[in-house]
Amino acid sequence: MAANPPGQAFPNKARVAILAELEKERRRLIQSQSMNTPGASISLSRPSLKEFRDNAEQQHIAAQQKAALQHAHTHSSGFFITQDSSFGNLILPVLPRLEPDS
Repeated sequence: MAANPPGQAFPNKARVAILAELEKERRRLIQSQSMNTPGASISLSRPSLKEFRDNAEQQHIAAQQKAALQHAHTHSSGFFITQDSSFGNLILPVLPRLEPDS
């Protein structure tokens, strides 16, 4: 492997300096934008993988809820609603309250 010529190290240093300057400018723009419009800041970074997975999981659960609700309404005479459940139930049956005979 041949050694790099001495003139080639300078362009790499220049690239690093340019990238650092661009990063500073990006941060300054984000900060000034958030100060000017506090409720309407636009993120210039990509969403994280965790956010992407959470969103995909929520869409999948919503699709499962819709399918389960549709199936329940089709094959049952009861009434069902979708609701978040800590037990993993996608739909819950709605039972009417009957007043006791007096």
